[in-house]
Amino acid sequence: MASKFLLVAQREYLTRVRKRAFIVLTLAVPLLLAGFGVFIAKIASSDNESTDVVEVRDDSGLNVASRLVSTPQLRFEPATGTLAEAKKGFQKAKHDGLIYLPSGLDVENPVGVQFFGKGNISLKKQGAVENALNKAFSDLKMQKSGLSQEQLDRLRSKVDLQAISLDETGKEADSNALATSGTAYALALAIYLFIFIYGVQIMRGVGEEKSSRIMEVMLSSVKPFDLMMGKIMGIAAVGLTQFLLWGLLSFGASSVLVPLLAGRDKAKTEMATATPSATSASPDVSQSTSTKMDQAMSGTSKQGATVMTGRFKAFEILANLPIGTILFGFIIYFLGGYLLYGALFGAVGAAVDDQTDTQQFMFPITMPLILSYIVGVSVILRNPDGPVAFWMSMIPFTSPIAMVIRLPFGVPMWQLALSIFLLILGFIGTVWVAARIYRVGVLMYGKKVTYKELGKWMFYKG
Repeated sequence: MASKFLLVAQREYLTRVRKRAFIVLTLAVPLLLAGFGVFIAKIASSDNESTDVVEVRDDSGLNVASRLVSTPQLRFEPATGTLAEAKKGFQKAKHDGLIYLPSGLDVENPVGVQFFGKGNISLKKQGAVENALNKAFSDLKMQKSGLSQEQLDRLRSKVDLQAISLDETGKEADSNALATSGTAYALALAIYLFIFIYGVQIMRGVGEEKSSRIMEVMLSSVKPFDLMMGKIMGIAAVGLTQFLLWGLLSFGASSVLVPLLAGRDKAKTEMATATPSATSASPDVSQSTSTKMDQAMSGTSKQGATVMTGRFKAFEILANLPIGTILFGFIIYFLGGYLLYGALFGAVGAAVDDQTDTQQFMFPITMPLILSYIVGVSVILRNPDGPVAFWMSMIPFTSPIAMVIRLPFGVPMWQLALSIFLLILGFIGTVWVAARIYRVGVLMYGKKVTYKELGKWMFYKG
């Protein structure tokens, strides 16, 4: 019995890994991912290099325009003439916005400020303008209380927060929320795609063999349960092989590309720091404000260097994550989730004659998987220790994705053990259900299957 089960698994594995599509996808996907990552990084860097120009028409009499601090991403320029003339000039110019500060503006309650844009204004642009205005009015409030500009500058503080992870033994390690969240998201996405891609392969493989009547020949020498489990385990081995190769190739590609990108960004940052920033101040801008803008520009350049250094330091901080627990948990939930859903996919493939009929049975199977992924990246990723995260990591149908999202943040061992135990029970239950459906469905032809009919199949004797 065991030898027949292994023969089926071996046949499924060798048949699939020898296909040209498997080889091409295995080699092409890491290169495509690396190229896509570089492309996204280039787009993000080019977006940060662009500068939005916003005109300011100040009729408030509070000289707010001179207090608006420009940054490399947002530059303020004075608008001439009345508001109507400023609007006409703004529409002709290739600028990104126009701020209007009306007369009689109250410092304590600045209501009535308007921001004009060409078309609908983006959330990012509106937020940047609001932050600049908030800082300007905060300066006015504090200066109204009798503080000088130098005193205002000294009052401002910027805390450089260092995140440190402290485990149960008291060991300290650097922590990085970006690296931790990115790892959790990547693990969840890998399991989500793996279950879908290879689960559908099981369903289609069973359906094709059933429609071609090969199944009748195979069942003459192999029991239905051995045939189903052999197909599931063989395709699982194909998936593990492909993911292992993807991981090794992706690691090699990132090891080459990351240092190259880091070197280029470092050179650009050094050039930006060495080049003095030239800002043209309008005649009504005071000397202190001009000095303040220069300091802000210089500080931004230094901050840019710090941001780039921190961005690539995130890769180093990955080593401080609980790698052993993550790898162990990922493999367990990788296989457990696949086996749980793979058995159900195989039962669906055996139950229907036409692939178009699978949709009615696919929805209830894939609903928990889709739900766990959506809730995982939107809720669990933000609060990995909350009640939603706990209960979803205990339910077998949602734990493969929910728990791997929690693993990089640290999970108590009793929760991990309980979740794995429940996943094993869930797998045994789904295999029993799938086997009862499979043994009847693979030899059932020409009949429209319903949920009621599937319920009867599970209790047939024999």
